[in-house]
Amino acid sequence: MELLWWTLSLLLMLAGLAGTVVPFIPGTALILTGAVIHRWALGPETGAGWGTLAGLAFLMILSQIVDFLGGAAGAKYFGATRWGAIGGILGGIVGLFFGLPGLILGPLAGVLIGELLGGQGVLPATRSTWGTLLGTGAAMIARIGIAFVMVGWFLLAVLP
Repeated sequence: MELLWWTLSLLLMLAGLAGTVVPFIPGTALILTGAVIHRWALGPETGAGWGTLAGLAFLMILSQIVDFLGGAAGAKYFGATRWGAIGGILGGIVGLFFGLPGLILGPLAGVLIGELLGGQGVLPATRSTWGTLLGTGAAMIARIGIAFVMVGWFLLAVLP
């Protein structure tokens, strides 16, 4: 039975690692869920301790904050206006209906269109869009790093 719980926990963590780059899969939340299930099923003797679970929960929250602020910070750094921010949000919503390409291109197109509608020229609007792309990419890299730290922390905590 122990093998079943180990397998389930590790599969959730692998799915979580994939979820850091695949949309609609809550990557770090799955990693934390795997650790909690491991603790619940195997008990405090062989499962992760409360300190480890608290640390993983903190890292999961940090990952969500980084994800939420990444694109916005990049856009703001490169001079995006409120019009660009609104366009990015609307582009993200519209992009949901077009699968993976829409999720990537929707916010970028939204920022560009929003900046142009807000009176910015082509060059400043393009610069804001570039900032959104860089910020989103940096956030994705940070999420991947956080996810690997979470899995590593868990394994160090539970392996003899």
